[in-house]
Amino acid sequence: MAKKSAREKLESSHHLPQLKQAPEKWGGGKMLIPHPQDLQALMKQVRKGRLTTSTVLREILADVYGADICCPMVTGIFQNLVAAAAFESEQEGKKRITPYWRTLRKDGELNPKYPGGLDAHRAALENEGHRVIQKGRKFYCVVEDSNLFRPGLTTTYQIAECQGLR
Repeated sequence: MAKKSAREKLESSHHLPQLKQAPEKWGGGKMLIPHPQDLQALMKQVRKGRLTTSTVLREILADVYGADICCPMVTGIFQNLVAAAAFESEQEGKKRITPYWRTLRKDGELNPKYPGGLDAHRAALENEGHRVIQKGRKFYCVVEDSNLFRPGLTTTYQIAECQGLR
């Protein structure tokens, strides 16, 4: 059996999104397990010169689906899946791909699991005029209110309606 590509994994149903009970260590309440295409839809909206973080995306998705929290672990996994699928498309010569490099980890940290690792992530951000700094072993992109992108709720509510959770 052939290994699925990142794009095939992205397009699988995963029986998601789902609402579950959040662990007490994350505050309890309702927790959203998002669909990877929910993240992709939001990440596609981040235009050149702007940035967003996984924290912002999780807050928006939790709000859209009426949850108290969006699972940070699953969000991180699916964020990397979106990046891998975009990279596959780019390798096949497609010009319009999801600009995954504009979505940072918590607090603006660069993602070493993105295609090409930290060097490629840093280069893509600096290519677009963003400033990257190093703190210890980690790299961070300077995120200011003026360049922080918060995807529009219209699109995210459309996502929820399509998934049947709103």
